Amino acid sequence: MTLSRRTVIAGAAALSAPSLLPRAALAQAFPSKPIKIVVPFAAGSATDLVARGLGARLQDILKQPIVVDDKPGASGQLGASAVATAPADGYTLMMGTNTTNAANGALFKKLSYDPDKDFAPIMRCVTGVNALVVNNDLPVKTVAELVDYAKKNPGKLNYAEASASQRLSGEMFNKLAGTKIERVPYKASPQALGDVASGQVQLMFPDLPQAMTQIEAGRVRGLATTGPTRTSVAPNLPAIAETVPGYSLVYWLAVFAPAGTPADIQKVLADAIAEAMKDPATAKAMTQGRMEISPLPLQQFAAYVKEQTAWWTSEIKAAGIEPE
Repeated sequence: MTLSRRTVIAGAAALSAPSLLPRAALAQAFPSKPIKIVVPFAAGSATDLVARGLGARLQDILKQPIVVDDKPGASGQLGASAVATAPADGYTLMMGTNTTNAANGALFKKLSYDPDKDFAPIMRCVTGVNALVVNNDLPVKTVAELVDYAKKNPGKLNYAEASASQRLSGEMFNKLAGTKIERVPYKASPQALGDVASGQVQLMFPDLPQAMTQIEAGRVRGLATTGPTRTSVAPNLPAIAETVPGYSLVYWLAVFAPAGTPADIQKVLADAIAEAMKDPATAKAMTQGRMEISPLPLQQFAAYVKEQTAWWTSEIKAAGIEPE
């Protein structure tokens, strides 16, 4: 039997088509079931707040339920490990942070996941600052007074921390201000902040949304914020840098997928997240007006994570923090 050139070409096209169809069909069919966003920190944290605010809008855009699953513990390692080992199909995501994906590698001798190899960076969502808060009974009302009190009362002050950004905030303060305030680690920020309010610990550097809730309720006293300058979302609080030159710390929250998630699905997710954050109501729900919506997608975000990993590693070493 003799085959015509047209028949051969048609046959070759038919053979090659199956290799193309599954990839396109995969993106077109995604998502076809609920998506889970793992939060590696406690309910009530800024990470949880952002994930829930974003998830509520993504449900409308992606036409599927979005489930937020809080898995706190070990400086975010429990939640991060759960996502790192999940199927790379786009249905399990993480609301990661500078802690889980930039700093933990320098804070621990051994991690239960690889921040560089186990994740596909999808979208940076927000950036924010921490606040310096103290127990109401502590006789200080300014950063200068805190520095003076700490130097005159060695061994009497402790700071609570439940994340890398909070820990580095405290150790950077010690280094640049010349104080020796002792660290008290916690599993979750809400518990730590509660102990500051009750006086079991004297001070803390929580994320600004959590801090402002407690400051406005009169449970703790706010002294300053950790950014290089005053933040527009809390202009009445001075920057620590106004008293302690060179002090600056900004954190970020972002969506990650397991490594190996198909590029088409990554793009579907990034596009949907970007669309969600354009909605003013969603932005308000995600930030409570106390963080900045700062979208940075895919390749741009991947490069940013590498830069941030280098920065956090350098600052952690400079602050004298030894890996645990």
